[in-house]
Amino acid sequence: MTGRTPSEPLRLPAGSLLLRDFEASDTDGVLSIVGDERVTYWLSFASRDRAEAQSMLDGILKRQLETPRSEYYLAIADSDSPETVIGFVRLGLGGVKAADLGYALRHEWQGRGIARAAVSRMIEFGFGDLGLHRLTANIGPQNTASMRLVESLGFQREGTIRDHVHTNGAWRDSVSFSLLEGEWQPAAV
Repeated sequence: MTGRTPSEPLRLPAGSLLLRDFEASDTDGVLSIVGDERVTYWLSFASRDRAEAQSMLDGILKRQLETPRSEYYLAIADSDSPETVIGFVRLGLGGVKAADLGYALRHEWQGRGIARAAVSRMIEFGFGDLGLHRLTANIGPQNTASMRLVESLGFQREGTIRDHVHTNGAWRDSVSFSLLEGEWQPAAV
């Protein structure tokens, strides 16, 4: 376990990165991700304006206070600049010892191995600290980089969910991947 009380903000070191609970001052960081069509093109929702980004952050902050938590929606930051949000990673809890995994990075931070490090740390947190049995990742079929990432971390392709999300004015399929706790190989990261 993390050795923290539920009232303390969650902070997970991940090499040169820090995964941390969001803060009320993170609106600009959230907007830099969810307000950028180059990023949201790959996500399950369309780009959001400042008011929508603020509403999203308000919801995250509210859910952080739940006991027990229904999700772990964490900001990704560089350890040397923990106040600057460069992405997010999320475990949405559901079912029995299961969670859905999601992640995104600001456009200018993509392609540097940051998503791999953040997702690896979140997997470790999910299976180790939270005692989860199964993680699922649903990815748009054109997002080959994200599919390669989860497969490189041991996720197995399960199939296609047809018309899974409505985003950017159209229905989109998702390719579903899963990872079971016994399949996770932390040394392989």
